[in-house]
Amino acid sequence: MESEPRVTVVVVSRDRVRTLTRTLPLHPRPVILVDNGSGDGTAGFVRRHFPDVHVVEAGRNLGAPGRNLGVELAGTPYVAFADDDSWWAPKALERAADVLDAHPRLAVLGARVLVGPDERLDTVSERMRDSPLGTEPGMPGPSVLGFLACGVVVRRDAFLEAGGFDDVVFFFGEEERLALDLAALGWGLAYVDEVVAHHHPSPARDPEGRRALAVRNALLTAVLRRPWPVVARRVFDALRGGRADRRGLRTALRRLPAALSERRRLPPAVERNRRMLESRYIS
Repeated sequence: MESEPRVTVVVVSRDRVRTLTRTLPLHPRPVILVDNGSGDGTAGFVRRHFPDVHVVEAGRNLGAPGRNLGVELAGTPYVAFADDDSWWAPKALERAADVLDAHPRLAVLGARVLVGPDERLDTVSERMRDSPLGTEPGMPGPSVLGFLACGVVVRRDAFLEAGGFDDVVFFFGEEERLALDLAALGWGLAYVDEVVAHHHPSPARDPEGRRALAVRNALLTAVLRRPWPVVARRVFDALRGGRADRRGLRTALRRLPAALSERRRLPPAVERNRRMLESRYIS
């Protein structure tokens, strides 16, 4: 008899039905697809051609919090996220489940993400592998305070305890706030090099727009969880940056009331670790 599945793959997509036809067959089941308000017939197409995929229609673009719907519906102890243009290597999720079983305090397992046909190591994976935080006792790899959403396996109960992804940040860089909150709750986050995901992203169509979004969300995350001097530094950096940075600052102001309403400070140990990472990677 086959053992019960331990990992559910949750994919969030919007208007990317062609890409899903390539990647959905590569995911081990069970799979939950959250359709973030697509207008290209994604939900119906997937139901017809992939009847073993559980389709959830959000009805509108929920951004990253769309993943929360999939996690809530998952009937397994662990959830692996994937984008519509990413997939997990064969046997990767079995290995991830074994690691999570063996490390009950581990909430986030960051995988080695290989990008494109040339399988280049993603920069974020490289930074996690070389994390200056070292390896905590009882953790299976270097300790981290972030991850790539297209290359992570999470403990379902811990994810839900931390509130999942939030609609203040909404999308792009949404991982940081969740990682900080999990660490604040006492959960472990680690990079495990032997667990592999593949990511074949489309070329960025609007680099300036993505830069503005990154600046906006870094500032909002700082407002949500970091000391005010960190927030001030983010504002100053945006003001002296280019047009995209100033655009990011302007758009952040619209979401500032929501961020302030959810603001709470991190435990000192988590803040110290976050500052250590900044000293390594942020000039």
